[in-house]
Amino acid sequence: MDQTSLQDWVGRSERLTDDVAATPLAALAATLGRPVALEPGGTIPELRHWLNFLPLAPADAIGSDGHPRRGGFLPPIPLERRMWAGGRLTFHDALRVGDVMTRDSTITSIKEKAGRAGPMVFVTLRHSVATERGLAVEEEQDLVFVAMPDAYAPPPPEPVPNDLAWSDPAPVDEVVLFRFSALTFNAHRIHYDLPYAKGVERYPGLVVHGPLQAVLLLDSARRHAPGRRPAGFSFRAARPLFHFDAVQVSGRPEADGATEVCTSNRDGHVGMRATVEWSG
Repeated sequence: MDQTSLQDWVGRSERLTDDVAATPLAALAATLGRPVALEPGGTIPELRHWLNFLPLAPADAIGSDGHPRRGGFLPPIPLERRMWAGGRLTFHDALRVGDVMTRDSTITSIKEKAGRAGPMVFVTLRHSVATERGLAVEEEQDLVFVAMPDAYAPPPPEPVPNDLAWSDPAPVDEVVLFRFSALTFNAHRIHYDLPYAKGVERYPGLVVHGPLQAVLLLDSARRHAPGRRPAGFSFRAARPLFHFDAVQVSGRPEADGATEVCTSNRDGHVGMRATVEWSG
């Protein structure tokens, strides 16, 4: 890859505007099995801004994997497979139904590395989401690009901690994955097209979205810390989870006041780890 041309994309920015609508929020709550009625002006759970600022690429701008073709905001990296590897968020102000939001996004870093399966490119994005009241969310997203493998080769397993305070089931069947893809306008075919996921990207099943796992993790932490408000949330993908997995969402409070949470599969291998920091 031409390092100079990739580095030319660092600092690239865009601004998008969107409004917080009640219907997508209610649809996600129904998808997760927790229906909710939201009134105008009502506060929304953290991470629901991921239902906004969607990549509204026209049909003729979609690649064979279902993603928008690169070369718009994201650089035209030739490695075929793209994954959301992790992120870090700070919550400054609650978003409310009816808010008009502005998101300023910048590509802050592009790094090439050599991995077990060949070359990798890491792209870090920074987002700032604001309303008329001021800054609401600061976020960094880590994307990783790798070559398409000849066979499925998962990373080494990370065992689930053995001193958990709770562990709850989180059904992630084909319908849940399809509905989450629709709500986030994510047409990546690994989440709903089983022949593609297995035959092209070499996964053994439909892949559970990274953002869906992050939502499940933060929601679980909130349920087990009633009355507390998240101030920060960081997460890191460790291993893919699939539609056939008996996914668990587990957690424990830490001595410093934070909460550690993770998803895991039927073998007790971690899918995603996260840390929740609380205000107050």
